[in-house]
Amino acid sequence: MKKGYVYILASKRNGTLYTGVTSDLLKRVYEHKNDLKEGFTKKYCVHNLVYFEDCGNIASAIEREKQIKGYLRKKKLELIESINPEWKDLSNDWFLDSSLRSE
Repeated sequence: MKKGYVYILASKRNGTLYTGVTSDLLKRVYEHKNDLKEGFTKKYCVHNLVYFEDCGNIASAIEREKQIKGYLRKKKLELIESINPEWKDLSNDWFLDSSLRSE
């Protein structure tokens, strides 16, 4: 079964939030950061990875995504701040090594 991750992107601290799910977190974050796909994150400049969970498999990640999307904004902010109180971009140094970049 495919690996699964749920993640939250933010435009800035306490800014616009986007919750997503993927089987390849590195690739998906790269796509968001470089506006490679049309959609919400490109339109609203939501590029900072502020939260993610390894859910083990894609089915569990989809369930967790639904749960998080059902949260009130306040609870989403608390979730982010539980692991990332400074709202740092957790992927900040992921793409420094050119061997990690998608072609």
